[in-house]
Amino acid sequence: MTSITPARPSLTSNDSAVLQALFDAESSPSSGIKINSSLPSWPAFLNISESDLPSLKQRESEIIRKIQGDESSSQETVSSALTEFDNLILNNKTYPSAYINRAQALRLLVDLIHNKETGNSEVPNTEIQDGALFSPQTSQLCSRIFSDLGQAITLATPASPADAVSSVQARLLADAHTHRGYLLLKAARAKKACSGDENAGPERLRGLGSEQLEEMASQDFFFGGRYGNKVAQQLAVQTNPYAKMCGSIVKEALRKELEG
Repeated sequence: MTSITPARPSLTSNDSAVLQALFDAESSPSSGIKINSSLPSWPAFLNISESDLPSLKQRESEIIRKIQGDESSSQETVSSALTEFDNLILNNKTYPSAYINRAQALRLLVDLIHNKETGNSEVPNTEIQDGALFSPQTSQLCSRIFSDLGQAITLATPASPADAVSSVQARLLADAHTHRGYLLLKAARAKKACSGDENAGPERLRGLGSEQLEEMASQDFFFGGRYGNKVAQQLAVQTNPYAKMCGSIVKEALRKELEG
């Protein structure tokens, strides 16, 4: 009598690659990014001369030092620094780094205002609070943060995905995408906790639900990981809606197997 042995289920190479990309943070990031350390800091289409970079970096450093030198992180000091960043950007509109640093200063100002509003006397450390994103007093500033991060990403992103990027360019894109993903994730969490007013918060996020915001965060973490940010690589997996869905299915299957 011929015995019949059930065939073991097998995955195609494509299925395996998809699952690997979903669950393994090391499998996907940076594989399609070409980083060439010999390239100029910024691509030619930004019209930033290498000879101008030292003075631009020095001006940025001087502004940042003013903030760091103020132990109390006063609103006046941060507002003054923001004015200086405004002037720097006004004269150098294609310089991506200035937008990133202005976004950081704006984050600090948001927390200062929110802490004053809520009676929190602690000195902020640029760890923007969930509630601050949806506070009427700070929502406009938060919109500016997203605008600056978006502009930095737009300026620094290569014209073609096949184009190589410099080390400086890759680092900025990693930081900007990760920064924006982090704020979007906080916004998603705040949306879940708030009363459900879809018109609350930064203008760019109004009308978006928590799941949409989390998917946007996941996309930014993915790109942050591709450009080399290790934290973003892990967060891209944790927030990936398909990975979460597959994870839930696997957990449910294991639960049923254990119960059986």
